[in-house]
Amino acid sequence: MATKLLALACIGRESHGPDLSPRSHYPSMPKYPKGMSVQERSVELAGSEAKPAVFSVMGMTCSACAGSVEKAIKRLPGIREAVVDVLNNKAQVLFYPSFVNEATIRETIEDVGFEATLIDQDEMNDRSIQVCRIRINGMTCTSCSSAIESALQAIHGVQKVQVALATEEAQIHYDPKIVISYNQLLETILDSGYGAILISSGEEYLLSKIELKVEGVRTDHSMRMIEESLQALPGIQDINISPVLKKISLSYKPDVTGPRTFINVIESTGSRRFKGSIYPEGGGGGRETHRQGEIKQYYRSFLWSLVFTVPIFLTSMVFMYIPGIKHVFDTKVVNMMSVGMLLRWVLSTPVQFIIGRRFYTGSYKALRHGSANMDVLIALGTNGAYFYSVYSVLRAATSKDFKGTDFFETSAMLISFILLGKYLEVLAKGKTSEAIAKLMDLAPDTAILLTLDDEGNVVSEEDIDSRLIQKNDVIKIIPGAKVASDGFVIRGQSHVNESMITGEARPVAKRKGDTVIGGTLNENGVLHIKATRVGSESALSQIVRLVESAQLAKAPVQKFADRISKYFVPFVIIFSFSTWLAWFLAGKFHGYPKSWIPSSMDSFELALQFGISVMVIACPCALGLATPTAVMVGTGVGASQGVLIKGGQALESAHKVDCIVFDKTGTLTIGKPVVVNTKLLKNMVLREFYELIAATEVNSEHPLAKAIVGYAKKFREDDENPAWPEARDFDSITGHGVKAIVRNKEIIVGNKSLILDHNITIPVDAEDMLAEAEGMAQTGILVSIDGEMAGVLAISDPLKPGAEEAISILKSMKIKSIMVTGDNWGTANSIGKEVGIETIVAEAKPEQKAEKVKELQASGYTVAMVGDGINDSPALVAADVGMAIGAGTDIAIEAADIVLMKSNLEDVITAIDLSRRTFFHIRLNYIWALGYNLLGIPIAAGILFPSTRFRLPPWIAGAAMAASSVSVVCCSLLLKYYKRPKKLDNLEIRGIRIE
Repeated sequence: MATKLLALACIGRESHGPDLSPRSHYPSMPKYPKGMSVQERSVELAGSEAKPAVFSVMGMTCSACAGSVEKAIKRLPGIREAVVDVLNNKAQVLFYPSFVNEATIRETIEDVGFEATLIDQDEMNDRSIQVCRIRINGMTCTSCSSAIESALQAIHGVQKVQVALATEEAQIHYDPKIVISYNQLLETILDSGYGAILISSGEEYLLSKIELKVEGVRTDHSMRMIEESLQALPGIQDINISPVLKKISLSYKPDVTGPRTFINVIESTGSRRFKGSIYPEGGGGGRETHRQGEIKQYYRSFLWSLVFTVPIFLTSMVFMYIPGIKHVFDTKVVNMMSVGMLLRWVLSTPVQFIIGRRFYTGSYKALRHGSANMDVLIALGTNGAYFYSVYSVLRAATSKDFKGTDFFETSAMLISFILLGKYLEVLAKGKTSEAIAKLMDLAPDTAILLTLDDEGNVVSEEDIDSRLIQKNDVIKIIPGAKVASDGFVIRGQSHVNESMITGEARPVAKRKGDTVIGGTLNENGVLHIKATRVGSESALSQIVRLVESAQLAKAPVQKFADRISKYFVPFVIIFSFSTWLAWFLAGKFHGYPKSWIPSSMDSFELALQFGISVMVIACPCALGLATPTAVMVGTGVGASQGVLIKGGQALESAHKVDCIVFDKTGTLTIGKPVVVNTKLLKNMVLREFYELIAATEVNSEHPLAKAIVGYAKKFREDDENPAWPEARDFDSITGHGVKAIVRNKEIIVGNKSLILDHNITIPVDAEDMLAEAEGMAQTGILVSIDGEMAGVLAISDPLKPGAEEAISILKSMKIKSIMVTGDNWGTANSIGKEVGIETIVAEAKPEQKAEKVKELQASGYTVAMVGDGINDSPALVAADVGMAIGAGTDIAIEAADIVLMKSNLEDVITAIDLSRRTFFHIRLNYIWALGYNLLGIPIAAGILFPSTRFRLPPWIAGAAMAASSVSVVCCSLLLKYYKRPKKLDNLEIRGIRIE
């Protein structure tokens, strides 16, 4: 995929001039069977199903090779999609068997000059691993997430499990040959005592999903009828019906069908009384809906607990000091049981068992599976206070001289403060994922759908919900409106502000043929675009998925917290019991003066309060939230600035980086070569000269050839796609150049060795120009006409603006910069000198770049590799941090750890600085979480009591515990105010745009 997405270049990999690899002169696009109309063709396609095929393609050396293979395949009739992966030497093709077959595709690849072999699909399927994402409800701390991970990991066939506490999601990699269905995974989570909702099963191949609401349905028969009608549609893969919610969930192939078709089928079924629409956003159990529900639930529980707790607090802490009222509450009901005691018992019971039921449920589920979480601590602490109080009340009711004290206010206030803390925590955690919400909000609500006739004229316009856009729809984008879908312009000119997706502020000019990204803002002209990627295929959806995956992935530093939390709760329980026992025995055997015991309690009750305080002040939540919340905010902030960080591992490695290896082409340079100088050696018109060499080079897919053809077009301004003279006997000489017969003249375009091989004399002027070009980091190309030197071209890949300043800033950050390129030493040294890089490795093959990275790592460096994600992929993978630069909207997800969406170098600095700032906040979180527990637990245990008489009542300890989690999340939220280094504000580095 990366080959298709990032096909910029291997211009610089050759050591001796241009590499014009074997290419065939492409024939014109083959036609569909003669006489077949557009309508007949559409019917034929609709009646057949696209079939996937994977070919092994040998002989590809660069993205230009992959591009030529892909282009040749796509020119065949009946090809739906073709993606060529130069790294793995594979071509994946989706085709319609009624028009083309595997043999024809294989022959076409071989015609381009490469070996092709069809790969058996069964063999491919045997090695496939699927990814399933599940939302999990009910986790409270890392003990919960660890228990779920262990349960899932125990399933045979599960390869890898990630459970994220902060996002409340699990991502499971499993072998579908062993784990028959994702239902097995859901059941395991449910058996562990937690709620589980499937987000995505990973079973779909090029599928989209949508949820529809059906109104007017009165019977199950009607729903079944609608289901059968939808099931009959081509492209439908899976349907799930929820009769109670009147909801239909569909998985479908977006190339074959779409949501408007579904709604039409629903409304045409039966007596046309049904009405279909997109299911309300979030209605399908989305993360935000779940979060809002959780916030409301905690808020409601907290308010109800206050209703009971405030009177309990007043009767035990306030009214007892008001003489008249004190007498009323001290009135005895039965023996020594007073009105106040009875009232507090009655009021605290609903708080303990109804409002606090969640803690019992959570404790039971955790203990049933052999783990202990925060719920266990809360349940033990509140039960200790409550049941001792019940004992005191019953003892008072049965005795005429018992003077016990109850702690009903302790359990009630504990539960109230913990609920308040959880409410504030969930509220704050919701803000950590605001970045995703903002990204999703970029998509416009409505779109203008155009209906065109056979000549391409607009027949009608219709406002539709943007979620109803289907592939190949034509959409009208008016000035000031957001682009409704990924696609390409088929009519109109405008400037589009893509900053919301790429972070690049400068508007980008768009005209016919240019691609546009859904969610970006059209500034001035009217555009007609053809939708190419809709729903889950869109760039916006890909970015959202990348950020979600990043927030799900754990940073290695989090393993530290996971290890601690595994033993934390058992340790606290033991220490709490030991604290109670120590104080109880000390009181029993007069280990401290009786004056230490408050008048309202005895030694047992004092010891009990110390034990309960230790139980409830300990907070495993703060430790569990320290890393994931900071990673969530950090990755979200990065996404808003055009820096997509693939999770905690990338963040942790990036903050340690002290050496950066830069590729040259497309990284330090723009990556698109341009002709910068021409010297004619014989009298002829420059236009005629360029017509001859453009006619020769137009058959080549090489970047240098494209640069020459592009420059030649400037002499034919009257025609955007000029017809060049016919080239006969075209021949490509690998690594040297091309030759052909044009207008009965023999044209040779290539490097010095190619000219000398044909016994053509190179004049001194040409030799001088070649040397001068190499000294200026340019590629010199010689042109001969009929065996005589006719001219010399100098082609340059210009340095990116601000590259020198960016390298200088990295030096000030104590980061070593190295350039590794496949280009020749002369060009490499010239570029290195210009940007200020002293260490240079030139004429390096992709595997040699990876070896250089490993060599630096062996020397003790933490290495980041910055490249374009294609030829640099081995090095990107080998590096501690791989950064794909200039990826634009097509993200090199596979190789890179960090994707820099803007085509500039300042984001390398931003990525490293952001990772350093994020890890500063993670360290702060750990210092606070550990420091809080290390200080809080001894104070709660009464370490200060002998010297200062200071003790923490259990309800204050509970409030402190709740506050610790909130403080950790708030510390992470401070990252939202991250500003990139001020040094960058003085730079005029902007995204590179090639017109």
